[in-house]
Amino acid sequence: MPSTRDIRRRIKSVKNTAQITKAMQMVAASKMRKAQQAALAGRPYAQLMNKMLAAMAAEATQDSHPFLQEREGGRRCVILISTDKGLCGGLNSNLMREAAKFEPDTIWVAAGRKGSQFLARTQRKMVAEFTYKDTPLFSEARAISKFACDLFLKGEVNRVDILFTNFISTLVQKPETRRLLPIGEVVAVKAGMGAEKAGSLPEQPGEFLFEPSQERVLAALLPHAGNFHIYQILLEAKASEHSARMVAMKNATDNAAQFIKDLTLEYNKLRQANITKELLEIASAAMAMG
Repeated sequence: MPSTRDIRRRIKSVKNTAQITKAMQMVAASKMRKAQQAALAGRPYAQLMNKMLAAMAAEATQDSHPFLQEREGGRRCVILISTDKGLCGGLNSNLMREAAKFEPDTIWVAAGRKGSQFLARTQRKMVAEFTYKDTPLFSEARAISKFACDLFLKGEVNRVDILFTNFISTLVQKPETRRLLPIGEVVAVKAGMGAEKAGSLPEQPGEFLFEPSQERVLAALLPHAGNFHIYQILLEAKASEHSARMVAMKNATDNAAQFIKDLTLEYNKLRQANITKELLEIASAAMAMG
């Protein structure tokens, strides 16, 4: 049975841990608000851009640009967007569970240290590793997009997907797979990254006039669309990460507080038992002397 000194030490240790988790919770909450605002702010542009590209793709042919060409069979490349740090609940484990479902011959590109560690641990073929900051930069997304596009253009892969954790709400983050290339299927799907409507184009936009030519317009627009697609996904992933970490640290702080209450109750019971024992010993000694 632990002594009162042992229990006091445990209470002090748990209190110190609770202070750390509380501080991490506050930091994560601050970062979470900024990340959520950035992700939500980018959704309207992503939605409207995809609607416009869908209308343009209906007018264009697959020969207009390599990114529009559907290819049969071939190997798949998956860009795995994970976190650099842990302590964010089951976010990474849920993401890696989805990653484990892909074919063994899949080529992987990792963005985030946790993803690269998983790929190395499971001996999957990882051809590149990228990093991105707490506030993702468009240049970081462009670097990832360029590498994936080069693999596609060289014919090393016939399809490029992105596996990431989509931000639904502060309490809900869901692993999702989105197509990046070929882009024809991407623009045919609503760009909603979640929920909001971003304005709309007419259902029948009419005939598009491409100036100076269809090929040159698509050559400038489609790479930018891929860059922004990845950039928006990085924003969603960061919003998910900070939300999950804030919730995890809050749960840890609450559990520590409840543990302190239980230990304090156990300490008081033990101390009361010791006092009662001492009183009984004093009374017994008095009766023996009398």
